[in-house]
Amino acid sequence: MTTERTDTLVVGGGQAGIAMSEHLGRMGVPHLVLEKARVAESWRSERWDSLVANGPAWHDRFPGMAFPGADPDAFVGKEAVAEYFAAYARMIDAPLRCGVEVESVKRLEGRAGFRAETSQGTIEAAHVVAATGPFQKPVIPPVVPAESGYLQIHSRGYRNPGQLPEGGVLVVGAGSSGVQIADELSRAGRDVYLSVGPHDRPPRSYRGRDFVWWLGVLGKWDAETQDQGSEHVTIAVSGARGGETIDFRRLAAQGITLVGRTESYSEGVVRFADTLAETIARGDANYLSLLDEADAHVARYGLDLPEEPEARRFGPDPACVTHPLASLDLEAAGVRTIIWATGYELDFGWLQVEAFDAEGRPNHSRGISAEPGVYFLGLPWQTRRGSSFIWGVWHDAKYLADHIAGRRKYDAYHDEARQRETAVPPLAEGRG
Repeated sequence: MTTERTDTLVVGGGQAGIAMSEHLGRMGVPHLVLEKARVAESWRSERWDSLVANGPAWHDRFPGMAFPGADPDAFVGKEAVAEYFAAYARMIDAPLRCGVEVESVKRLEGRAGFRAETSQGTIEAAHVVAATGPFQKPVIPPVVPAESGYLQIHSRGYRNPGQLPEGGVLVVGAGSSGVQIADELSRAGRDVYLSVGPHDRPPRSYRGRDFVWWLGVLGKWDAETQDQGSEHVTIAVSGARGGETIDFRRLAAQGITLVGRTESYSEGVVRFADTLAETIARGDANYLSLLDEADAHVARYGLDLPEEPEARRFGPDPACVTHPLASLDLEAAGVRTIIWATGYELDFGWLQVEAFDAEGRPNHSRGISAEPGVYFLGLPWQTRRGSSFIWGVWHDAKYLADHIAGRRKYDAYHDEARQRETAVPPLAEGRG
């Protein structure tokens, strides 16, 4: 079979891969983008039916195109997000091939470049960009044995309340996914238990501005490192029903039973950490700290934004917080399903190069890996807080495209110099 060649191979046709293609195309870098399914497939088939973007349309997009027909302040549905990236790929004429899975990438022996084995043949490239994003391998902690008899699914496998068996549901994880799924199930009439772990809880909006705007003007999107101890803290935020602040007291008043972090399971009983009240209080402190910074910003710059004192008023703690459950007998509570909204791990098993540390994590600086010619794009905190978000990955892609273009100049000089060195010089004219 003939080996195909290109300068840069981009693996992944989601937001990261499309952003990378735009910048490479602008710089005239020959490249291919391979996607094993459809463009932005994870938005289409790996999220629940009612999911909407967690940021407003004016913010969660690429600079080159707005969401067609969407109110700038609206939270766009998942299918519209996927179609946006497909339309963007068409607009920039991305050299995109769908339905092609990359099985392995290895360094070429004795010469520069890499060989990719794919489901449709072999491709050689001088550069490889792993643009497969942060949501690769769902994590289900080994707490409840698979043979326990309960339906256990990751949030990636959840679609709607109708897919689940009758009965109550334990949702483990209180980030954006866990909270929104628990809320939907409760509104559908299910008895829901929500296991709450450490989280940030920003206001959906404050003083007439969405929290993404506040993070921007306060410089928080540009933070380059996480605060110590916050590496595994999730963000509880929602764009559902036009966007709303996550309020765990409201969820409890709605009928959801809040419980602590899930710790263990034995003989049908799940046990929880005695940390629920402390976790809720820390989330409140995170929420209030952003309000304080926003108020200080308004005062400093004299902004004409309406005061919002009610945003600081919390209702009383519900009984499930003041007297939390230490354990839950799933059978007695009628729980038949456990949904694990517990995040993802990275999976780069196909990328068989020296670009990883001893723990298997990408070894990189701002996406430029320890293996010359290999790049990562779309990783959380790749260059800053916004790196794994739609707009953030676009800017990171430009940085990597600049680096690749620079490498190509050096490679071109090397090739030209070698040609000059091997050229046969003309015979000198003799003297008479």
